[in-house]
Amino acid sequence: MTRFRPQDLKDYAASLLQAAGYAPDHAERTADILVWANARGADSHGVLRIPRYGEMVEKGMIDPVAVPSVLSQEGAVAVVEAARAPGPSAMVVAMDTAVEIAGRQGIGWCSARNITHAGAVGYFALRAAQKGYLGIVMTASGPLMAYHGARVAGLSTNPISIAVPGGAWPLLLDMSTSTVALGKIMHAKDAGTAIPAGWAIDAAGAPATDPAQVSTLTPLGGPKGSGLSLMIEVLASVLVSNPVISKVLTGGKGAMNGAALAIRIEAFADPVVFGKQIAELASNLKALPKAPGTDEILMPGERGFRLAEERQTAGIPIAAGTLTRLAAMADRFGIAVPTAIAPP
Repeated sequence: MTRFRPQDLKDYAASLLQAAGYAPDHAERTADILVWANARGADSHGVLRIPRYGEMVEKGMIDPVAVPSVLSQEGAVAVVEAARAPGPSAMVVAMDTAVEIAGRQGIGWCSARNITHAGAVGYFALRAAQKGYLGIVMTASGPLMAYHGARVAGLSTNPISIAVPGGAWPLLLDMSTSTVALGKIMHAKDAGTAIPAGWAIDAAGAPATDPAQVSTLTPLGGPKGSGLSLMIEVLASVLVSNPVISKVLTGGKGAMNGAALAIRIEAFADPVVFGKQIAELASNLKALPKAPGTDEILMPGERGFRLAEERQTAGIPIAAGTLTRLAAMADRFGIAVPTAIAPP
């Protein structure tokens, strides 16, 4: 692993994306979320995605200059048409629209049609929490994960994130509906490591430990993960008349959709009292007797917040395989690779 200063890595990512065709604002936003994920230890959603984004631009799967726009709004509900714009930009528009509506209505729901890969969805939920709102984000895409009982992909890994302000750090749940995100398989390939049995299956439906033999991912908790993924497909896709899974399973082309929900806390409770109660809840949970082998009881997102603070000075480690693929892209476009820093 080679370490880089967060800003250097972000500048590098933005330069690569812009060279691949991204409009400058889309490149900056996408670079920001990718490095945000790396800083928190979520390498599966970090800069390793950049070469794939470049391929998606070349294939017409991402429109790197499209501008997401609000298509309709009624009461507390809005719909954004992303027109295949880079996913991070589209979901920022969706969450900001949801927050604006919640500021007036107490709650706001904004669906985003035809987005592209959005990255770590916790980034968008946290955007609401940083403004004092409770945020919920979901995204839905094409089949990447087996439906419980099937040996082929039938649903996506549809992630969900919930961010709650209060305490030293917001509570930030960010989870895939698969046992692990696809990016973790990608990261294992880049790092040259095996994966645990149970993460994925091969073409015959048997557990795969070689990332090169992975056919599809497994649902988290079996029927629980596949059931939750199915419901996210309904809420994010079918609800806005843009189904993904049913189209793909019958030979068509699927899209990708997202949904952002913002809740104005003072519509329900005194925000100061709410914040204190969240801090108290976390404190009480962290004080529970620890199971054998547990050093500390952590709240959702706590490990990531701590790691991101440490890496502001220690640097962000990137796997050799990822660096090689990024360097090949940089060489193609004549972009300088940033200078690494010494490990702490």
